[in-house]
Amino acid sequence: MTTPESAPDPDTGHESEADTGDSDSTDAEVDRIREAFAREAFDVTPGPVPLEAVRRAGRSLRRRRTATFSALSVVAAATAVAAVVAVTYTGPSLPTPAQAAAPPATVTPQVPPPTSRATPTRTAARTPTPVRVVASGERVDAGKGWKIWLTSQGKHWTGPDGYENTRSVTDGNVDTAAPGVSHQSESSAAGGFHSGLYYGTRAVGRVELTGSGGGRTTATLLELPGRPGWGVWYAHTGPSGGEASVAMYDRAGELLTNLPG
Repeated sequence: MTTPESAPDPDTGHESEADTGDSDSTDAEVDRIREAFAREAFDVTPGPVPLEAVRRAGRSLRRRRTATFSALSVVAAATAVAAVVAVTYTGPSLPTPAQAAAPPATVTPQVPPPTSRATPTRTAARTPTPVRVVASGERVDAGKGWKIWLTSQGKHWTGPDGYENTRSVTDGNVDTAAPGVSHQSESSAAGGFHSGLYYGTRAVGRVELTGSGGGRTTATLLELPGRPGWGVWYAHTGPSGGEASVAMYDRAGELLTNLPG
């Protein structure tokens, strides 16, 4: 008959006595190790708890949380105010942060200058008279029965009576190296016809007659191709009232020469 202590193990079919012995020895070993750790633990003296450091860390954490909450509150309030201002403000534009930070501009008062004599204004030059370029021998109708033409020899013209006249530029009596004018005229009860040479310049602006009464007449200008440095002018005036002077100006309006009447 088999006793309970030696009954075979239901899983292996062997008796479990040896297993029981091994389990008891293992438990004893665990108890010995626990006692050894307990003795070592009793010999350790724990350090003091850093209560002040813990308190400081807690206060710092509370301050950060409070500051963050306050900043969020200010931002929220500013956003609400800006929205209200944007909806209700209708006045002039508010300055930008850069404009508000900039120093105010210095305003210099405009002090009127002391009273002085007025400076005369220069009179604008008259528009230059265009020069008509004609071919050699081309007869130009000068009006009222007069005709004028140019050749390399000089000026040629005829009047209503058909009589031909000539004024040479090659006979040595005309110095084309210096500005000058000549003047030929024929007067009648109907008016006067005036003509002549101009020379000594390639920048003629106008030729002008001035009568004894002060009236001024601008002449028509004729010239051969190639700007030879001389040309012909002509003009009509009213009934003869005396001699007329002739003046030649450049394109800037400066007087080049004057031939008294």
